[in-house]
Amino acid sequence: MASQHHEQPPAAATEAVLVKSVEMPADAQKVEELDFNKLAGRPITVDDLYQGMKHMGFQASSMCEAIRIINDMRAWRDPTTDEKTTIFLGYTSNLISSGLRGTFRWLVEHRHVSAIVTTAGGIEEDLIKCLGPTYLSSFHASGATLRAQGLNRIGNLVVPNANYCAFEDWVVPILDVMLAEQEAARGTDAEFSWTPSKVIHRLGKEINDERSVYYWAWKNDIPVFCPALTDGSLGDMLYFHTFKSSPAQLRVDIVEDIRRINTLAVRAKRAGMIILGGGVVKHHIANACLMRNGAESAVYINTGQEFDGSDAGARPDEAVSWGKIRVGADAVKVYVEATTAFPFIVANTFAKEQQAEPEQKP
Repeated sequence: MASQHHEQPPAAATEAVLVKSVEMPADAQKVEELDFNKLAGRPITVDDLYQGMKHMGFQASSMCEAIRIINDMRAWRDPTTDEKTTIFLGYTSNLISSGLRGTFRWLVEHRHVSAIVTTAGGIEEDLIKCLGPTYLSSFHASGATLRAQGLNRIGNLVVPNANYCAFEDWVVPILDVMLAEQEAARGTDAEFSWTPSKVIHRLGKEINDERSVYYWAWKNDIPVFCPALTDGSLGDMLYFHTFKSSPAQLRVDIVEDIRRINTLAVRAKRAGMIILGGGVVKHHIANACLMRNGAESAVYINTGQEFDGSDAGARPDEAVSWGKIRVGADAVKVYVEATTAFPFIVANTFAKEQQAEPEQKP
């Protein structure tokens, strides 16, 4: 009977596939799994999900790292003065158009942030929602069809043109009064400049609607900065107003605001950044923190990639190179669309210890 010959695999293949691994450190974190069996028999809480996801890997772990960093921001106190972290919140206009607006409003209503930076759309869409609703649509809705119907698409949302007409009817008389106040004070000891933050403060007061982010920003005296105030419907209204009010014109000073936000950063005992989206809102906060040699903590939430060199795509470490985030700071970038993650983050941070408000007596 012939002997069987067992062919051996090529040595090079064996060496390539079966590379000997080093011993993992004793404190190396193992990947953990969310086991719903362990949560059976009771309501599942946001903390259950957080505890089950923080060592899951990928963006689940990054999102849970953001929760840890924000909770550290909230817990920190200056040992000498007991001052808290100055928290800068930035978000793009599309997030105000979405239902995430209610989360921002809640944060401002309860004074959880120190200052806001947003875009023109991030201002006007909040105010417009007090005058008329935004509706769900589809990412695939035809632009030509919507245009013929007087509907404006924001992703899978639509805003009727009638809302912008209502905004014009509401805001123009306020601009008239603001211009009159400006001109009446000209050449007197009471002379002043409007700035984007002062304009927003005034509009928040005038809207007088508790659904509004900027109503609460006015009420709680939280500054809202918008260096691109004219880049939207509000800019359209300001443009048309120049024809109505000529030769006098409403003047808005952006230099006074850059001094104000930079001073806020410089005087902060500790600075934290929470930035949803990219562009001007991301850089304006980061650049203010440069004036203090960087923020001590930062959370970025956006889907931008860094391959094109954009500010939106840049990871926190790039900001370290500019001095906008401190060397050794606590920072994370979460690569996720913000509406899917931020409510979960807020539920595990600012809202986690929310107490039931006492019932109002009649």
